[in-house]
Amino acid sequence: MTTLSLEEISVQLESPNLRDRMVALANLRDVAPEDAVPLIKKVLDDESLQLRSMAIFALGIKPTPECYSILVKILENDPDYGIRADAAGALGYLGDARAFEVLSRAFYEDTDWLVRFSVAVALGNIKDPRARAILIQALDSNEPILHQAAIAALGEIQDIESVDSILRFAQSDDWLVRQRLAEALGNLPTRKSVSALKYLEKDNHPNVAQSATISLQRLQEIDNPNED
Repeated sequence: MTTLSLEEISVQLESPNLRDRMVALANLRDVAPEDAVPLIKKVLDDESLQLRSMAIFALGIKPTPECYSILVKILENDPDYGIRADAAGALGYLGDARAFEVLSRAFYEDTDWLVRFSVAVALGNIKDPRARAILIQALDSNEPILHQAAIAALGEIQDIESVDSILRFAQSDDWLVRQRLAEALGNLPTRKSVSALKYLEKDNHPNVAQSATISLQRLQEIDNPNED
């Protein structure tokens, strides 16, 4: 990719050609956040949902003081559920503890499963233990993809008390759910986690079995697992 100057990127972001605008946005990859964000903002309301999605992701990995408020506004107000989901995900990348309240509200109020999935993932990324109640509730969803996100996030926040709640997914029909369980248990050192991982090591899907082996090795490095 040809490296463009900030001035060239700024001009190209206003090109009528979508590919030009996408290339310009991609050229911000190695630009410092304080220089990149003003240019990213130029395409936040672009007619292309794909470009908007790229721009929102960029805000999550180019943190400046204004990124948080921009992403909150998008999550709370954008009419497109995919864009709202992108904003939730980007808030997770920011890792800002203030996002907990905003993400929680979106989980309970947004009716789209993709937004709720992104919220669950983001709650895991910001590693706020207050997310436990929401994530436990997500386990009762009818959407297996929400189970995946919630199990992974409970592992991320290292919520030991959730072990009993997630172990019921050891026999899930969805191998990705079983894999997320195997991965999460590696962050949850209990006797039950070890037993479950030994069971998952024999899983008929190689990805699940491999994840269980890795998690068992991680737990073996922890000297005193909890009794329960």
